[in-house]
Amino acid sequence: MTGLTRTSADLDPRRRRILYRCWHRGIREMDLVFGQFAEEQISTLSNAELDEFEIIMAEEDADLNSWITGAVAVPERFCTPLFERLASYRPDFDLVTRESLNAKGDGFR
Repeated sequence: MTGLTRTSADLDPRRRRILYRCWHRGIREMDLVFGQFAEEQISTLSNAELDEFEIIMAEEDADLNSWITGAVAVPERFCTPLFERLASYRPDFDLVTRESLNAKGDGFR
């Protein structure tokens, strides 16, 4: 298990690596945005989108946080549909407990 709810067992090595990196960025806010976005999207992203996602992930967390929150304008190079999806993604900030995971059907039995 890499994130909160998604196993990486069914993913190819590249997608596994990306999913892991999304949850281990350094700034918790970015872990939550990238991690939960990746949990939902990683299996359906095309190779071109994965390339772009890795380029986005290479940016500094402080810069990404500023762009995603709208505190600073997004650089032209990131004015793409993928970045827009990422920036508009709203992670679930609910407390994660065994009960909450079971209620979602994603927990431990």
